[in-house]
Amino acid sequence: MNHGSAPAASRVPYRIPDVSVVNHSMKLSTLIRLSCGLAALANAGHLEAQLPAVAVERRLAVELALRVGDTLRLGTAPDSMRTLAVVAAVYEPRPDPAQITKEERYVRLHLADLAALLGAPDRVDRFGIGLVPGVPVDSAVARLERNAFGYRAYPSATIASSSSQTFLVVSRFHRAIAVITIVASAVFLLCIMLLKVEERRMDAAVMRFVGVRRRTIFGALLLEAVLVAVLGSVVGTVLAFAAGAATNAYYRRFFDTALTFSLITPGIVLFSVALSLALGVAAGAVAAWRLVHTPPMVLWGRG
Repeated sequence: MNHGSAPAASRVPYRIPDVSVVNHSMKLSTLIRLSCGLAALANAGHLEAQLPAVAVERRLAVELALRVGDTLRLGTAPDSMRTLAVVAAVYEPRPDPAQITKEERYVRLHLADLAALLGAPDRVDRFGIGLVPGVPVDSAVARLERNAFGYRAYPSATIASSSSQTFLVVSRFHRAIAVITIVASAVFLLCIMLLKVEERRMDAAVMRFVGVRRRTIFGALLLEAVLVAVLGSVVGTVLAFAAGAATNAYYRRFFDTALTFSLITPGIVLFSVALSLALGVAAGAVAAWRLVHTPPMVLWGRG
């Protein structure tokens, strides 16, 4: 659970400072039993100045019908809901794939208020430090570890890498599927082009009989393959964007999150179009070369 400073007013968005403190034992499921002890106290405006302010996650606010200014009872167990707090802000957490399937909900408190609620002042499990631009991360980590005993400092990139192993495995799996799909598509495209060129056997034979050069026939067939590849690239790109939009719309509604599930970047589009054109031209060239090097009599069916 992250802890930040209180907003300047009850309706000002909740701001997180550069230094945040996190305690693993502060999960909502064990820290705040709102479902067992939620109380909305009417006409309690005169108490808001003395009560600690909390920021409530939007999904939790929707589920419990909370609004800015409502008063809650907080505690570490259902039978110890004695601390009153005022909802000072409703915030939208950053989309996090690691949290998408978890049924956890969070509230944010001032550090002093949280320590008083837990009865454990001056004790944290983890805290983050923001560095000013230009300060090397490695030197900051080394200096922090020399200054005190009993804790370890890690760069945020290291923590992110260790917590993202599952997504790396999924990414490699998707890459393997993509390679297999590309190979299968190339074979399928070559077969389609060969069948399409076979339908032009009689036309090619007539052109050869009237003296049209092989190079001209090859160029015409290759140009047709390029046009088919361009058309296929355009249609495929449109379908990809449509499928991505439908995927995002469905899963954002299903998980009630702003997380992007399908992302099509310009780099992906350029790579896909280039690959489509390359495979289309290669398949068309192979099919056209096979056709123009077949004797005209064979093409005519007399050979």
